Amino acid sequence: MGDPAGIGPEIALKLVADRRCDVPVLIIGDAGVLTRARASSGLDVPIRTVVSAQDCADATGVAQVLAETSLPHDLPWGRVDGRAGEAAYRYVAKGVELARDDQIAALVTAPINKEALRLGGYSYPGHTEILAELSGADEYAMMMANDELRVVLVTIHHALRDAIDSITPEAVRRAIRLTHDALCRAGITAPRIAVAGLNPHAGENGLMGREDLDIIAPAVQRARVAGIDASGPWPADTVFLRARTGEFDAVVAQYHDQGLIPVKYLGLERGVNITIGLPFVRTSVDHGTAFDIAGKGVASHASLLTALDHARTLAGLR
Repeated sequence: MGDPAGIGPEIALKLVADRRCDVPVLIIGDAGVLTRARASSGLDVPIRTVVSAQDCADATGVAQVLAETSLPHDLPWGRVDGRAGEAAYRYVAKGVELARDDQIAALVTAPINKEALRLGGYSYPGHTEILAELSGADEYAMMMANDELRVVLVTIHHALRDAIDSITPEAVRRAIRLTHDALCRAGITAPRIAVAGLNPHAGENGLMGREDLDIIAPAVQRARVAGIDASGPWPADTVFLRARTGEFDAVVAQYHDQGLIPVKYLGLERGVNITIGLPFVRTSVDHGTAFDIAGKGVASHASLLTALDHARTLAGLR
């Protein structure tokens, strides 16, 4: 359900109410918060509390809720609150438990707030790191995707100065390998992977930094030796357009904003966050908690519906 003070509860209910949501959905969250969200958004969605995933009926159009919390009725919408952050962590932890036990087919997450998470006692940069730790995944990466572009990050939630230091040949090779494996599982038999350079013009043969020559290029070559169709490093100012027009199936970007700006520019409502390398399918929305509109009934569930659609495909539920 995401942060209870954000738009997660509202968009979860709107997802269930959408006729395009034609698989049973179990909402891990808080029945009271969802009831408040239903009232504030004017939705007419039945809310049914279940005690386990096995108790979830094979039905659509019903908000089936596994209640992990019972938060106070005066928890305000749209504010950073440690109680909401602690609750959001509990929802994710329960989702990981169910996924690892094969009680659910896939995990789709609504947005959390990093500050609220910290006030709740959990100092994680974001969802990805929580999921990796709880699932025991040693190698993982963030893929952002829409119907025109797929991007995987070598470094995720780092300050830019730290991100550059974290770009190593092994980190780049790992991102390429995880991308290749994820695309193969998604049904692409021979994925074409472009690797973005770090420096302007991919370093211009060392004139603008040697990272592209000394770190990224050798990693690409090692991937090719292993049988992966990887190429680069390509100048980052053009490689995303080349992928968007069909030349590549995915781009491996070196740091957060390099990779996510092109995807998000195409529209937040169309994007989805996919954590690759986990022992289960996990997708998420491509936006934050939107505290400014929380509790007002105007939030769009389009990105959540897209995340559900990708989860269904990756989990083989077509």
